[in-house]
Amino acid sequence: MDQNEARPTEDATIPNDIPQNKCKPKRKRMKQRSAGWDHFVKYTDKDGTTRARCKYCPDKSFACDSISNGTSNLLRHYKSCTMNPENAMTQTVLKLQSNNINGEGTLSCWRYDQDAIRTSLAHMLIIDELSFRFVEKEGFRYFMSVTCPKFQLPSRITIARDIYQVYVDEKKKLQKWFASTGQRVSLTTDTWTSLQRVNYMCLTAHFIDPDWNLHKKILNFCPILSHKGSQIGELIEKCLLDWGIDKLLAITVDNASSNDTAVAYMKKRLEQWGTDILKAKHLHMRCIAHIINLVVTDGLKEGSDSIDRVRASVKYIRNSPSRLAKFKSCIEFEKIQSKCSLTLDVCTRWNSTYLMLSSALKLRRAFVRFESEDPQFKFELQPVGVPDEEDWKKVDILVTFFKTFYDLTQRISGSRYVTSNTLFHEIIDVDSLLIKWAESTNNDFASMAKKMKVKYDKYWGDIGKTNMLIYVSVVLDPRHKLRYIDFVFSELHKQGDGTEIVMTKNVKDATYELFISYQKNGTTSKSNENTHRRSKDDVQEYVITDMKERYKKFKSLSGGVEEKSELEKYLTEENVADSLGFSILSWWKLNGSRFPVLSQMARDILAVPISTVASESTFSTGGRVLDSYRTSLSPKVVQALICTQDWIRKSHKSLTIEDETHENEELDEGLQNASYFCEMDPTKGISAVSQRHLCEMDIVLRNGLNSAKWVSVFAKMPFRAF
Repeated sequence: MDQNEARPTEDATIPNDIPQNKCKPKRKRMKQRSAGWDHFVKYTDKDGTTRARCKYCPDKSFACDSISNGTSNLLRHYKSCTMNPENAMTQTVLKLQSNNINGEGTLSCWRYDQDAIRTSLAHMLIIDELSFRFVEKEGFRYFMSVTCPKFQLPSRITIARDIYQVYVDEKKKLQKWFASTGQRVSLTTDTWTSLQRVNYMCLTAHFIDPDWNLHKKILNFCPILSHKGSQIGELIEKCLLDWGIDKLLAITVDNASSNDTAVAYMKKRLEQWGTDILKAKHLHMRCIAHIINLVVTDGLKEGSDSIDRVRASVKYIRNSPSRLAKFKSCIEFEKIQSKCSLTLDVCTRWNSTYLMLSSALKLRRAFVRFESEDPQFKFELQPVGVPDEEDWKKVDILVTFFKTFYDLTQRISGSRYVTSNTLFHEIIDVDSLLIKWAESTNNDFASMAKKMKVKYDKYWGDIGKTNMLIYVSVVLDPRHKLRYIDFVFSELHKQGDGTEIVMTKNVKDATYELFISYQKNGTTSKSNENTHRRSKDDVQEYVITDMKERYKKFKSLSGGVEEKSELEKYLTEENVADSLGFSILSWWKLNGSRFPVLSQMARDILAVPISTVASESTFSTGGRVLDSYRTSLSPKVVQALICTQDWIRKSHKSLTIEDETHENEELDEGLQNASYFCEMDPTKGISAVSQRHLCEMDIVLRNGLNSAKWVSVFAKMPFRAF
């Protein structure tokens, strides 16, 4: 066929009697895009009309022609349908909010809220120190599918974003509060090296709010390049500027020389900011816990050989499960009633050494019997040796000696109650005990006390070397005031050379100096505030009022006889009775209106922490957050987790190892008793009465109650029910 020959067109092949539009392919049906079709079924009724039936209430149908009706009516019904499970979840229902495991609680309203549940999930991961991957674990997903199947579980990436958003929101609340109140705070700070080999600095703020509640807030847990004092000071300044805090009273640090440099750096900054009190002369507060540690460490050197033998014995027994089991049988044979267990100390921490010696001393007879039953005991402990009778006598002296310091450390380590007004009492008691023990007829006892007294005098022997806030806080305690200071100095210095008079005068002068400084700051701020409020038209009134204020200031500073100052009135009043339930914060809250300047001074000074335990305890949290499985967390996320946990956590109670061990033993005993009773007749069913008793068993198990409670519960249970 010739290429140039005309080919027939497609139209030429179509017969003339067939319309061309009938032969075109049909248009593809559009996909139903409305969200309403997820909840409705389309059908055609007997009249040929297109309608839709609700999936939740099939008795109702609606017109749904795409041209004349649309889907608006479907969506309206979906939102109001009473059978819709999503609408059922958004309805308010009553719930019993349990306050304890006994089922007691209060009624409240609950409504399903996806965002609220996600936020509470983020709170749970923060407070309970759970990993982000926890939300993707099979067990948790199964639990949520049973308890709240409607909840859309987030991924670990999403929950990490939620957690950081919680941190941002909580930080904004705190920043807003600091900005609105202009609160003066005291700080504690310390550094720590994590498993990541990253150095972290913890900065904690302590303050008393206008309602006289003591607060401890972790401001920052941030990486620091080195432990040099200049870098510590610069990082503290950077953190404070980020928070908008420029008023400091004291910074509590340990005795490292780098901290001296950091505090000196912050003194200069406070003077530049113009927010210092007396040129920040009271800014540096030394941690009492570290000083006690130095004092006690010198005393431990006297009994080092005996301590080494006890430590070696404990380590030998704990290194083998069979030896530990044999030692427990020795305890039972000797009929030792103590529930304490063997603990191994950390050589650099004297309090752990005290706990080791204290528990070993209670199990002394078991050690003697173990020596006779284990032939390898003496051989393995060479050349240190097995503790003999003389060693146990020395250990007894050491335990008695250091129990006082251990109890002291426990008292001063609190961050949820005021401690600044107790420091003076504690160091005076330590001084009195060391003087008394140095005169003991026991040479070992006296030798230890003399060495410790030398170290004590290095830090607290001279009143000029100590921070005067230690003594001023006692003056601000209405139970003591200056009278107690005068009495104590008189008892300690009976030489008659006038030393006690000079020391009391130093404390009085420091108190008045601080009061005048606070009075000046308060008068200046009040005058500035009043100046801004006055209008330009009230010039004459301004001059008169300003002159009156200046005259009041002149009278207070010149010590005029016409009117006593707040401090003089406070000191001349009778001391408050020292009752058992006395609260110094409650007293100042009730009497603050009578002493407005002095109460502000008390708010700042009583909030000063006397130890860095608040910051050091954060490192325990950091060690749990940054364990060997989570070392990839960035410092930014670590700070968010640790700070937010401190801000939102309501309960700060933590169990000791001894408490947990005791609870576990009682729980094991309870489970054994439960197994014994349940195995008596396992083929029979459980009656309704017995089910109630089993609930009581469950409460006992969760409470960890003693065996006497078990007897009372099981005595009511009929054996035939099993």
